Amino acid sequence: MDGTGDHIRIQGIRKTFDNGDIVACDDVNIDIDEGEFVILVGPSGCGKTTTLRCIAGLEEPDEGQILVDGDDITGLQSKDRNLAFVFQSIALFPHMSVRKNIRFGLDMNTDLDGDEKNQRVEKVAQTLGLAEMLDRKPSALSGGQQQRVSLGRAMVMEPKAFLLDEPFSALDANLRDEMRVEVKKIQRDLNTAMVFVTHDQEEAMTLGDKIVVMNDGHVQQIGTPYDIYNDPKNRFVADFIGSPSPNLLECTVEQTADGIAFVSEFCTIPATERQVEHVEHRVGETVIYGLRPEYLDIKDSDGAFAADLDVVEPLGDRDAVHLSANGTSLSAVTPQGEVARGTDSVHVDIQTEESWLFERDGTRIV
Repeated sequence: MDGTGDHIRIQGIRKTFDNGDIVACDDVNIDIDEGEFVILVGPSGCGKTTTLRCIAGLEEPDEGQILVDGDDITGLQSKDRNLAFVFQSIALFPHMSVRKNIRFGLDMNTDLDGDEKNQRVEKVAQTLGLAEMLDRKPSALSGGQQQRVSLGRAMVMEPKAFLLDEPFSALDANLRDEMRVEVKKIQRDLNTAMVFVTHDQEEAMTLGDKIVVMNDGHVQQIGTPYDIYNDPKNRFVADFIGSPSPNLLECTVEQTADGIAFVSEFCTIPATERQVEHVEHRVGETVIYGLRPEYLDIKDSDGAFAADLDVVEPLGDRDAVHLSANGTSLSAVTPQGEVARGTDSVHVDIQTEESWLFERDGTRIV
């Protein structure tokens, strides 16, 4: 069941509904390599599921092509694409055993003999830890086991790629975490491409080799989890990925006695050398200064500005410290217990080298 060098290319996909009034996705271009785990992530209605359904053949795009190893499969029916779709709802047949549920696609869509079908089912069941459960009914399984059966039904088809549409959304938090690890391990073992849709940015960051961030039907950025987190292409990506969300301050570019700086309602932040090159001709203009919470340092004295401490939110080994300065909400991340809960106010310093600059429309400046 190893990957066979399959390469999927989505070129210029556009899909509309209601006679073109609703644009679900537009100009979507994604390359998916052999054995790659690709995540489509974004808020509800961003076009990620429509894109996945176009790849699967469940929707026909208005424009664009879907190529597998150079072959155009855009017009093929779903059953002829050899791409396995795992739906959001587990949708097992309750009257069938686990064995028959997993074997269902083989019975419907292949001419394999019974022995070969059974061998495939048993091999997949072994991989998924279901070997002892093949004769049980779905009602006798836990939610995680049912999800593995659903995945097994796709795996026995030995597809060129797996397409999964929010498959863990119905599971509780602990089970979701377990299934993420299991699916990642299975995908690694199979070395088969997997395209996975989620609205959960944490899920995207933990699972994906490549993340495709979408909004309003358009791809905003494609990159590794580290690329997306550290070097967002625009304000939307910066704001959507990461928790707590980044600090985004509206600032005016000003010439001070010490050089170019960004002046907000509560502090003045010196521009880095790299930033100066991009904004020295823009004195008097407004930009958005962005910084992740881990690059705000809480201090007892000095710092760039003083802030009121609103809430300390424990996050396990670290705390999210929610602040306000002159009516502006800010977040910092500190080691566990570093900021006492009874504290009223703190001083804050800024790691300026880790900051981003955006235009007011969200375009990245530097």
